[in-house]
Amino acid sequence: MKGWNEGITNAIAYIEENLTGDIDINKIAEKAYVSSFYFQKIFHVLCGFTVGEYIRNRRLSLAAQELCSTPIKVIDAALKYGYDSPDSFARAFTKFHGISPSAARKQGSKLNSFAPLKIKLILEGSTMLEYKIVEKSQFTVMGKSRKIKTETAYSEIPMFWQEHMKSGGSRVVCGMYGICMDNDGKNLDYLIADNYIPWNEVPEGYETKVIPAGTWAIFPCHGALPKALQDVNTKIWSEWMPSCRAYKLAGNYNIEMYTPPCESTEDDYNEIWIPVEKV
Repeated sequence: MKGWNEGITNAIAYIEENLTGDIDINKIAEKAYVSSFYFQKIFHVLCGFTVGEYIRNRRLSLAAQELCSTPIKVIDAALKYGYDSPDSFARAFTKFHGISPSAARKQGSKLNSFAPLKIKLILEGSTMLEYKIVEKSQFTVMGKSRKIKTETAYSEIPMFWQEHMKSGGSRVVCGMYGICMDNDGKNLDYLIADNYIPWNEVPEGYETKVIPAGTWAIFPCHGALPKALQDVNTKIWSEWMPSCRAYKLAGNYNIEMYTPPCESTEDDYNEIWIPVEKV
């Protein structure tokens, strides 16, 4: 992928330069040479927190520094660091620092600091990651979808699966696929789906989606969920993609393919599908 380390460094620099202004996730991603859909996914996997959490933590860290070292008013600090009101700023500030903005002014107050990210290149022993490049024809899936905020996707998606299973939805769609499709950079459409059988009626509350023909990088995952998928996912974005010179990311969607049995075991076999195209 083009200038992976350079791109991530540029994206972080853009965030740091705009902490007291409007920050557009699409512009952040542009600096990293990827779509906002993939930037947010990669960022979360590599850092362990979302882009939104990083921005909020950096702003609250800077706000505390300014409050305890300058005469800035709380209302002005709130507006400067992206909050609509002093109340919403105070709630976020207190949650992050453990004290109110006004208390932060007192000498000796204990505050939390959240430093800006820095990219370091670390050489480690190479690890094996199995994959294959496959050309797939267009295919159609049928399932239940939900619009989900990208920022909270990691917590919302498991809840969606639990609701689907508890409601008896697995009798209609057993969940061969979990499909993420970018919506507008801030939201995504998530689909619990199976292959669509054309002669079967689509039940109320379900829908079909066409997955376009294209090239896919397919990564096998061996072992119990969710750890097996999480481990492979981390290796894809931290090792495989940065070192890949022949392919770049294509569509703003990705697929997890699950195989029986429903109860996860160490013998499970699943796959992660990433759409790619030749550089």
